[in-house]
Amino acid sequence: MNERSVLPVLLGEFYDKLNRLKEIVDRDIQFPDAPGKIKVAIGMRRAGKTYFLYQQILKMINEGVSKTAILYINFEDDRLLPLNEQKLAKLVDAFYSYYPENHDRKCYLFFDEIQNVDRWPIVIRRLHDTKNADFFLTGSSAKLLSKEIATSLRGRSLAIEIWPYSFNEFIRAKKISIERDLYDKKTQDRLSQIFHFYLSEGGFPEIIPFDPDVKQKTLQEYLDVVIYRDIIERHNIKNPTLIKYVILSMIHNVAKPFAVNKLYNDLKSQGYQVGKDMLYEYVDHIEDAYLAFSIAVYDKSIRKAQTNPKKLYAIDPGMVRALTLDYEGDLGRLFENIVYLDLRRLGCKTNYYLTSERYEIDFLAQTPRGHKKFFQVAWDMQDAQTMDREERALRAGMKEMNIDGEIITLDSYLREGVRL
Repeated sequence: MNERSVLPVLLGEFYDKLNRLKEIVDRDIQFPDAPGKIKVAIGMRRAGKTYFLYQQILKMINEGVSKTAILYINFEDDRLLPLNEQKLAKLVDAFYSYYPENHDRKCYLFFDEIQNVDRWPIVIRRLHDTKNADFFLTGSSAKLLSKEIATSLRGRSLAIEIWPYSFNEFIRAKKISIERDLYDKKTQDRLSQIFHFYLSEGGFPEIIPFDPDVKQKTLQEYLDVVIYRDIIERHNIKNPTLIKYVILSMIHNVAKPFAVNKLYNDLKSQGYQVGKDMLYEYVDHIEDAYLAFSIAVYDKSIRKAQTNPKKLYAIDPGMVRALTLDYEGDLGRLFENIVYLDLRRLGCKTNYYLTSERYEIDFLAQTPRGHKKFFQVAWDMQDAQTMDREERALRAGMKEMNIDGEIITLDSYLREGVRL
């Protein structure tokens, strides 16, 4: 099927989809208001990038943009294979031929999972320079942020990250009405109950209405798709069993120290034939696919930052729960994971911090404007020893770095979330 014949099919399906969309949960993030810039949304598969695009499209149509001036293509569609820069260019040409009036008006081009198209930046750059159009791209590779965008698009684009639902978005998706300004005991208990659901279920949009067993199975299927499509196929991995082991090791150890050397020794003791360089590559691929993330200790010495263990966090608490069994034992670490994700949603660069006496502070967050703040996360502050330990570390860090900090408890989080 050539581009001229497939395009009407794609457009028809797209218009039908728009007509069937009844409700879309408004996300707390928006593309930046930057005319002339290519807008890019990056995030893990199933985190809501496609519906985020639909949200932008419906907003445009409600503001008077003709739907015939909008082109949406999902490059996960197998009917478009093989994908290359010529196919992308011909699809755009076919769109302008199908609606000739688009040559004389502004158009809006939405390309979903653009990383599946070989050499896509060549075409996007040319179209951006020659067409009267706004461009909106999504991708499931973190390297789009740091590599293709920074080099190939050369300042023409702005990128945001799309994450599974935050707790506030989760409440909206569940259609729960709750008056958070009146933080009485009833409200506190209700919010606490909802938050425990969020800890267990996570925030992947599709699974919100599913039954618990279906949710867990679906999350495990998400993991399988990411492993095969975004890691094994994309990076031509020769040892799928090994990289699955690495992924599970990382997800099982959220909010814990992680060192490739220790993982290397564990694997060797189990008879795996593996090199440290390969493990570093695997960890990089896993982070690129937005499955798990590692943060380094904050230190002005690059050597010290590299030699200390990193700490691990996962894409979503529901994904962690789908792969682990000890729910009660995981609550504190899942809570810390949620705070990490909230800091990422706020655009913060994150490290953990060790005081001069080796007391640990969970996060040293730096905003895009350079403001720094400590966050210590504590699930259970009823225990006096826990309270003393968390406060001692925070006081020491604040004194050493001369910056503000706070302890985030469940109560403070339910009241105010994460405040910078």
